[in-house]
Amino acid sequence: MHTFIETRYSNHPSDVKSYDTSTLRAHFHIDSLFSADQINGVYTLNDRLIVGGIQPVSKALALETVDQLKSEFFLERREIGIINVGATSVIEVDGKSYELANKEALYIGQGVKDVIFHPSKSGDTFLYFNSAPAHHAYPTKKVGKSDAEVVTLGSLENSNHRTIYKLLVNSVVPTCQLQMGMTELKPGSVWNTMPAHTHDRRMEAYFYFDLEEDQAVCHYMGQPEETRHIWMKNHQAVISPPWSIHSGAGTSNYTFIWGMAGENLDYGDMDIVAPTALK
Repeated sequence: MHTFIETRYSNHPSDVKSYDTSTLRAHFHIDSLFSADQINGVYTLNDRLIVGGIQPVSKALALETVDQLKSEFFLERREIGIINVGATSVIEVDGKSYELANKEALYIGQGVKDVIFHPSKSGDTFLYFNSAPAHHAYPTKKVGKSDAEVVTLGSLENSNHRTIYKLLVNSVVPTCQLQMGMTELKPGSVWNTMPAHTHDRRMEAYFYFDLEEDQAVCHYMGQPEETRHIWMKNHQAVISPPWSIHSGAGTSNYTFIWGMAGENLDYGDMDIVAPTALK
């Protein structure tokens, strides 16, 4: 067994108001996704998303089912999206090989039985994934940055000049409910997702990377009138409930992966919160 998945429960916003730093981090912060020759993750009861990391080093790793799923195989009732945040790697899907370069994505639909992750031949393998419940089988598809729907927002003057790559969204690849993408901040910019927003129809998870070891990101969460913050390091993730904002500011620029699951596939379905309305 090389797969270790932790369960995290849902939280009422009234309860979160009383959390101290350690309690807040215990419920929402994910600090150790990557371990050599292991698949690690968190099964959150917020839309039952699984947030995880895969690091094959000395051997290939198969996608194993876990006790939380009570299924014969991992994707029996699920879909999965994988984004490579390390060296070029190969993923086998029911016998067919897909080579993923850095910042390329792979969608694998419900019903696929055999998924095998191979160590990279050119460097360290770091594969980040999100998995959500699925009701329909959609085909496996590789999506590179050139295939993504790309939007550039913000400005250097406002410290939020950034490019959004919508990799696994319904305008690029059909999915049941999973959506994933990546946002790269330009040098000199540190703010992400500002103005902030909420979307009661979907939860979200953020994964921060391309961050130097001596730098950090302050991730903001909570209801707009009752915000909290969690300090994040490189290769760490955070769970954002549907009622919470999800924004951040770093001590340098960085990249993050956003993943969503829930009621709909409308990327623009969000309730904007003006910076001056945050408390």
